[in-house]
Amino acid sequence: MGGDFLSIFKTRAVVIKTQDIKESDKLVWLFSEKLGKISTIAKGSKKSSNKLFTSTLQFSYGDYVVYKGKSLYVINESTAIDSFQELLNDLDKLTYASYFCEIIDISMQDEESNRELFKLLITAFYFLKNKVVDIEILARAFEIKALQITGYGFNLEHCCMCRKKINTSNYISLQYSGGICNECAKVNGINVSYPAYNALKYLSKIPLENVYRVNLSKEIKDELYKVLFQFIDQSYFRRPKSLDILNCLTKFE
Repeated sequence: MGGDFLSIFKTRAVVIKTQDIKESDKLVWLFSEKLGKISTIAKGSKKSSNKLFTSTLQFSYGDYVVYKGKSLYVINESTAIDSFQELLNDLDKLTYASYFCEIIDISMQDEESNRELFKLLITAFYFLKNKVVDIEILARAFEIKALQITGYGFNLEHCCMCRKKINTSNYISLQYSGGICNECAKVNGINVSYPAYNALKYLSKIPLENVYRVNLSKEIKDELYKVLFQFIDQSYFRRPKSLDILNCLTKFE
């Protein structure tokens, strides 16, 4: 006996991107705990009466049952855990949540599972929702952790040139992805203040869950933004479009 069998999967996931198609259907890009980033179709989900409506809204987090179609996954069932729709009502939260989702989108290949990165995104969303952390510090910590998890972390503990342990420095090499000690030649990198260097090193060590304890001056936050902007820009296949909006927000603050 023969026949076609559907491959059905149940996984937790976050909606990182959507696109309306046809009259009532949507393309929904999920970043899932088990399957990684997947492209799905949610039939009828544009209608508010549809059972998939809430769980296929942008930023929604929930449990999803999907099966593999010819070219896309199809969402068969879903249960929202948290729709995170309050993030849409605040420009800063909306912009940063969109930016976090875009980092996921550009850093991950399709169907490449990464539970650590999935946990990072969920943690960041709850911080945004509950307003318990400086949003700029959260963003910088998220960038650092995402770079580390996806293989683009930088070494601030030892000099990238001579491998000597660095107590503190004021120079970070983009070419070698790390700090340069005061004795070695400083080429193709960024000058930073000693406090900014130490802040980057500290944020690299602590889990994202502890970022609410961190306080930084505006000057240091601006320095971290410039450094991480360049690392993000050079590490992934395209520059996040959300960075342009973040640039505008930063200028008007």
